[in-house]
Amino acid sequence: MDADHGGEHINCTEAVHVLYQFLDGELTEVRRVEIQTHLQACLPCWEAFDFEAEMKIFIAKKCRDTAPDGLRDRVMRALGQDPERPEGMFGT
Repeated sequence: MDADHGGEHINCTEAVHVLYQFLDGELTEVRRVEIQTHLQACLPCWEAFDFEAEMKIFIAKKCRDTAPDGLRDRVMRALGQDPERPEGMFGT
């Protein structure tokens, strides 16, 4: 890796370094396009991106724990909410 592709302004190290920011939509539009262009031109970086994207999806699906009721109740009370009235959560 660590090559420039097609006269781009970024190299492989930079592209891989910001993969999570890219996946999370935290880049500016210009930077996102630069990274996307690099990924489309660079198979090793694309494979790294693809792996990280799949890992992120897998983790999101598998890590859906809910808070125990006791903890939820304490948090709701600390927020001044009645834990028995979930419709009052977050101003709804």
